[in-house]
Amino acid sequence: MPERRVVVASKIGLHSRPAKLFAKLAAQQPAKVLISKEGVEPVDARSQLLLMTLDAKGGDEVVLTAEGEGAEASLDALEAELNIDRDV
Repeated sequence: MPERRVVVASKIGLHSRPAKLFAKLAAQQPAKVLISKEGVEPVDARSQLLLMTLDAKGGDEVVLTAEGEGAEASLDALEAELNIDRDV
C-alpha cells in the first residue's frame, strides 16, 4: 500500500474549509485514501468530519495511504492539496 508523509501547509490546519476541500478532492480519487497523524487512528480522507477529528494543525505531519487502482496519482493530488498554504 503506497504511503506519503506530508506536512500540512495550511496555517489553520485541516479544519472547516480546508477539510471540506480536502475531503471533496479525496472523494474524486480512484483509490481509497486514509489519513492519519501520530497517535491517532487513520480515518477516511473522504469525510470532512473525520478529517477534523485528526486535529491536524499547520506544520503537523500526516500520513496518507492509498489502496487500489490509481493509488500513486491519488496520493499526488492529495499531497498537492496539503501543500497549499490556506489561511481561511
